[in-house]
Amino acid sequence: MLLVGLTGGIGSGKSTVAALLRDRGAVVVDADEIVHRLQRAGTPVFDAIVERFGESVVGADGQLDRARLAGIVFDDPDARGDLNAIVHPAVWVEMSAAVEARRQDPDAVVVLDVPLLAEAGGGSGLDMTVTVEAPEAVRVERLARARGMGAAEVRARIATQASDAERRALADVVVENAGDEAALAGAVATLWDERIRPALRGER
Repeated sequence: MLLVGLTGGIGSGKSTVAALLRDRGAVVVDADEIVHRLQRAGTPVFDAIVERFGESVVGADGQLDRARLAGIVFDDPDARGDLNAIVHPAVWVEMSAAVEARRQDPDAVVVLDVPLLAEAGGGSGLDMTVTVEAPEAVRVERLARARGMGAAEVRARIATQASDAERRALADVVVENAGDEAALAGAVATLWDERIRPALRGER
């Protein structure tokens, strides 16, 4: 088994890279998907979040109001740290279980899709770390188109995340994503053929 960490800032195209790797046969373990599942009403993580942040973070449907919670922690590093302390350990337990389920498969490529890998001090235990990068202006344009986010909002979100330099410092491979989808698909094909497959065969 080859264990690959995949990260990248908001708007970088990391999720698209994850999907392209899945198309090539990788098993993608999506941290965001796990977070959403762990934060459903009735789970220990949900209960801990409500205890820490109050009933105001619960929506009318009884589920976590993610927008409300994000508004609370966005400009408050201490609150954000408290939230991470609740969520991150539970997520890593789930991700570790997914990895162990594939541990005995010598042909498995398991990709841990973790947006905040650098922020969480990740990289330990991984065979390879890949970060996806794009210029800030490109990221702003993409998120304006895909999510309707304003430029100021995108730049504020970028400012709360690790910098490209910090992600690069723990990466073995940098995937540049400043172009179109065809260019990104080509970059992922190169990553798979020239780095991941040889590493899986022990040709590192």
